[in-house]
Amino acid sequence: MIRLAIVDDHALVRAGLRQYFSEQADFEVVAEAADGRAALDIARQGEVDVLLLDIAMPVHGGVDALAAIHARMPGLPVLMLSGFSDTHYATALLRQGASGYLSKDCEPEEIVRAIRVLARGRKYISAGVAERLAEGLAEDAAGDAPLHSRLSERELQVFLRLARGETVGHVAQGMCLSAKTISTYRSRVMEKLNLTSNSELTYYALKQDLIR
Repeated sequence: MIRLAIVDDHALVRAGLRQYFSEQADFEVVAEAADGRAALDIARQGEVDVLLLDIAMPVHGGVDALAAIHARMPGLPVLMLSGFSDTHYATALLRQGASGYLSKDCEPEEIVRAIRVLARGRKYISAGVAERLAEGLAEDAAGDAPLHSRLSERELQVFLRLARGETVGHVAQGMCLSAKTISTYRSRVMEKLNLTSNSELTYYALKQDLIR
């Protein structure tokens, strides 16, 4: 049996995944959580084979949780589930220790396939992300990389949350940082992307297909 933990702040998402996984003869959901801190506690217990981790969660987000889990349990496969479609974001998460990355709009069968690949000790990315990674490498070689490729992982995380309409205060709370720190990241993002307002951030993100 492949023992699974599902970490997502939406109860409906957890219930849907749990129900679908119950139909797989080799899957067993042994733990669930709604934030990154609880995900770290689950990982510490050492009773799961693959951990499914949402990126955008309140209190303690998936990116910070991934870093903490990888630092303490580097051998635990973590499959990141995200509403973000950006190649740079996927690449950053894989660098930070994720074993796989899938967009939440993928087919359920692909999540099952990814889990089985991770359980065998391999990494998994979707064909779509692989294609975008290849395109990104070509753009880098040609010197045509998009402006947001200049952002650090943390800057990109702040950028995407602001672009989705979150306030500085809400982003600060979700990332366990001060509002002043988030404002500093916001200023860096604005400078690197040559933007001046949150509405421009959102328009840029939509134009680049980073959010829907």
